[in-house]
Amino acid sequence: QVQLVESGGGLVQAGGSLRLSCAASGRSFSSHTMAWFRQAPGKEREFVAGITWSRGNTDYADSVKGRFTTFKDNAKATVFLQMNSLKPEDTGVYYCAATIRGGVIPLGQQLYAYWGQGTQVTVSS
Repeated sequence: QVQLVESGGGLVQAGGSLRLSCAASGRSFSSHTMAWFRQAPGKEREFVAGITWSRGNTDYADSVKGRFTTFKDNAKATVFLQMNSLKPEDTGVYYCAATIRGGVIPLGQQLYAYWGQGTQVTVSS
């Protein structure tokens, strides 16, 4: 059974940094794409960043480019989201997701079959 477990959320002041982790287990993810989504109160879940497990290609939402970086540790089967220069509008529940559509980074959440439980990120002004 596939499991994605996020960690690393918390409360931080604007301008600060947080690093989220997503530990994957249950199958080989070598041909998968991993992504981060977030959902703010009253808003739809949105794509934040993605990475292909095989080549490490990445993609980012325009709102986080230059501030967020996603990367992976193959040995630990873990994906990370390094978030710098955080803004209050980055507040939300952050989810890790996986799709078997390897080689591409889909932006639509409906294309991801596996999801973590989510971790809260709160950025105070």
